[in-house]
Parts: sequence; C-alpha cells; structure tokens
Amino acid sequence: MRRGRGGAMWAAGAQRRAGLVLAAAAALGLALAAWRRRRRPVREVLFFPSRPSCTEAVLAEAAGPGAAARPCPCPLPRGDCALSRLLRRLLSARRSLDICLFAFSSPQLGRAVQLLHRRGVRVRVVTDAQYMELQGSQIGLLRHAGIQVRHDQESGYMHHKFAIVDRRMLITGSLNWTTQAIHNNRENVLVTEDAEYVKPFLDEFERIWEEYNPINYRFFSKDKK
Repeated sequence: MRRGRGGAMWAAGAQRRAGLVLAAAAALGLALAAWRRRRRPVREVLFFPSRPSCTEAVLAEAAGPGAAARPCPCPLPRGDCALSRLLRRLLSARRSLDICLFAFSSPQLGRAVQLLHRRGVRVRVVTDAQYMELQGSQIGLLRHAGIQVRHDQESGYMHHKFAIVDRRMLITGSLNWTTQAIHNNRENVLVTEDAEYVKPFLDEFERIWEEYNPINYRFFSKDKK
C-alpha cells in the first residue's frame, strides 16, 4: 500500500511539474509574440487631404492627464484621420526629432513639436529662409519656445520635406506641414523604420545642419560697404 501511495504521489508531482513547464512555455511564447509585434518595423503610407476631424484628443493625451480631462468644444467629428496618425507618429518621439521642411504653418503640428520640446525631446528644425517669414509660419513660435532652428542662405529653395523620430523612424513625402496641404491638397507621406532608408536622410540632415550653422550666415555681400 505504501509503495502504491508513493507511486501515486510521484505521478501527481510529475503532472504538476509538467503543467508548470507547459504554462511557462506558453507564457514565453506569448511574450515572444508580443515582443515580435512591438519590434516589427513601422511601415505606413498616409494620403492627404485629411478629412476634417478633431485632433485635440491626440494633442491633449500627449500634454498630460490634466489636458486630456478637458473636453474639446469644437464641432468637428472625432476619429482617426491622416493628420491624427501623423501626429501620433511625431508624438512617439522619446529622445529626438529632426525636422527638415520647406513650409511649416500647421498649428496642430506646431503644437505637437512644442509639446515634445517641453517633454525634453531634443528638437532641431531646418527650414527655408524665404518661407519662414510668411504670415502663419510656425517657425517664429518654435524659436520663441527655445527650439533650435537653422535656415538656408541659397538662391534656391530648401525644399526638403522630412522628419526623423528618435533617429530610427523616417517621415517623408510630398506634404508641406501647412493647413492648405493637409486639408486641400493631394499629398502623400511615407513612414518607415527601414534602416537602409532612414540612414541617408539622417546623413542629409546632419550635413545640412552643419552647413546652415549660424556662424556661416552672410547677411550682406562682401563687396558692399
């Protein structure tokens, strides 16, 4: 009887151990699947014009719990749209945001960039000297907020339209960051984390950033007295 009872106890213990092993394997499998989903490189295409939609919730969420608790009084419908998706990609920045734009006048995108700056994200902006002074440009507000901005001194336009989030996510396409382009124009934006595409844009940004260093600015021709 003792031998039979001991055998039963051993079998029960073996079953428990086997159950624990299976549970651990299942948990590991779920964890690996979740890790793969998180690490899957971003690949997204956005098309504009963006349908009219309230993006206040996206900005308020990034601003903090106090802002998120306040309801937005605007009459625009809530819901996902190309602009809200672009905002979320930008607001995912944790360390750095490098922006290279010809035109930047969208108030929503301007607020997003300032939110990131206040959150401690290093923001750098390169833009076109001829456009940044036009009415509605966000560049003056960004500078006033303490964000680094550099511009060209060339006869042609600084016509790039791209941004790089955390040096790993590229946002580029035909879209100028203006209300006109966002809500009225046929435009496209590609978002990708493919390193083979991100790196050339990183290199281009750093090259332009150094070239447009303010110590190199020439506001008057040397032949003028």
